[in-house]
Amino acid sequence: MTEPLVLIPGLNCTDALFADQVAELGRGRAVSVADHRQDESIAAIAARALAAAPERFALAGLSMGGYVALEIVRMAPARVTRLALLDTSARPDTLEATARRGRLMEIAGRDFPAVHGELWPILVAPARRNDAELDAKVRAMADETGPEAFVRQERAIIGRMDSRPFLASIAVPTLVLVGEHDVLTPPDHAIEMKQAIPGASLAVIEEAGHLTALERPGEVTAALAAWLERPAA
Repeated sequence: MTEPLVLIPGLNCTDALFADQVAELGRGRAVSVADHRQDESIAAIAARALAAAPERFALAGLSMGGYVALEIVRMAPARVTRLALLDTSARPDTLEATARRGRLMEIAGRDFPAVHGELWPILVAPARRNDAELDAKVRAMADETGPEAFVRQERAIIGRMDSRPFLASIAVPTLVLVGEHDVLTPPDHAIEMKQAIPGASLAVIEEAGHLTALERPGEVTAALAAWLERPAA
């Protein structure tokens, strides 16, 4: 039986992040997108996702979604048949990143649209920064998320644990994927995870930044489709 697929978006993103992947991979497979906007800790988000998920499922998360995906595997390893970590990291937040998040949370409280302006230049590859259509998609996801949920997500990200000691225990087929020009969770973070997770594969998406699923949807969908064809745990 084809296992269902659960997707977890990144910070300030909605199910629109995975629109192309849901459309293509959902042919003959149940695909759902987890709710990551209600809670203030990665563990609570993971627990909510598990409560809504099928008994056993393939799991993919992008950025913040990857942090949650790692927590889900830690909490319920027997329920996850395979894992995809997209544009994410196993490392905890740095002091610099936490300070930046604090500033963004402060901005969100008084001028939430300005948060998108702060984040946009580092979310996509340099060649896509003037892409009005892509900009509009990302801005629409932020508008749907809203300032309250954004702040909850940032607090959850700040409080995440260091997942690096856990990586060697992951025993399911794992894909690590990253954009060539991702500056938020750069390729060296992906290589670190690939090397630590037994049997993991690595995909580097050319001419993409942090939002690979939107910037290069065809390439990301193809990588996920190949991952889904690998023998499940």
